[in-house]
Amino acid sequence: MNTSPTPHHSPRSTYGTVLVVGALFLAGCSGGPDASAGAAEKAGSGHMKVALITHGADGDAFWEMVRKGAQAAAAKDDIDLTYASDSDSAGQASLVRDAVRDRVDGIAVTLAKPEAMKGAVTAAKAAGIPVVGLNSGIDAWRSEGLLEYFGQDESVAGRALGDKLDELEAKHALCVIHEQGNVALEARCAGVKKAFAGDTDLLYVDGTDMKAVTASVATRLRQDPSIDEVVMMGAQFALGAVKSVKQTGSRAAVATFDLNSSLVKAVQSGDVQFAVDQQPYLQGYLAVDSLWLYRSNGNFSGGGTAPVLTGPAFVTKENVASVAKFAADGTR
Repeated sequence: MNTSPTPHHSPRSTYGTVLVVGALFLAGCSGGPDASAGAAEKAGSGHMKVALITHGADGDAFWEMVRKGAQAAAAKDDIDLTYASDSDSAGQASLVRDAVRDRVDGIAVTLAKPEAMKGAVTAAKAAGIPVVGLNSGIDAWRSEGLLEYFGQDESVAGRALGDKLDELEAKHALCVIHEQGNVALEARCAGVKKAFAGDTDLLYVDGTDMKAVTASVATRLRQDPSIDEVVMMGAQFALGAVKSVKQTGSRAAVATFDLNSSLVKAVQSGDVQFAVDQQPYLQGYLAVDSLWLYRSNGNFSGGGTAPVLTGPAFVTKENVASVAKFAADGTR
């Protein structure tokens, strides 16, 4: 069992190497993402200072939901929240070190590439700053000494999706990974392959180039007409795969992990068969709120050994109406 650090209280200061974009948000309000990788955005002006640092790419609606959840918790708890992201693991680690130098009271971080983050997380712990994990790194957060973890067990989610494909009598799945080396995405496809009775092929694409993603999926569908299911790792990529299917006249269905408002409409129309929802808004909310609870009352979930699971849940044509309103608000 991990020993919890003493709640950390530190004087407030400002980032020296991270661009700060002012106090932009209150609970339930959001603007567009900053165009610069590694940029930071602040919310609130409270008595506790928290940094949320992710590997999210600029303009990705998924990370907007994570950020909205974090902002809602920050507003409730009177927290001065800074959000920063860099899809490059070295850049993300640098952002964590910036937060350590800024003497924040807590850090919430994703561990898409745990080895690359280890040194920065160690530096935060050495400075007495509590660190919690979210979204990525469910197999690494304990070994890296994080206090808590909020997210989906991606292996379990992948196996659940594989079982779902069996229920739907699919025979040949193409599992598309848009970021090679991302442990969460790799675990999803590994889970699909383990549970699905049919064939599972992997395809790696460059998630920063949506046109290339659509073209790569289309090329594979043309090469192998036996593919009857395309499994994507994110809502925007699923919508691209729908285009690939239509362009090629393929009989393949499209399923995906994760939601956004456009994806909900695609499920409603039948263009996307189903989605696996890990509730990113909840991940951001719980991660920030947990740091406030730890500082104000010494609480932490799971005893340092068990994660707090936010998924998986299936969203299908039959139940999509129950989440459609929240998706329209940008929180599901």
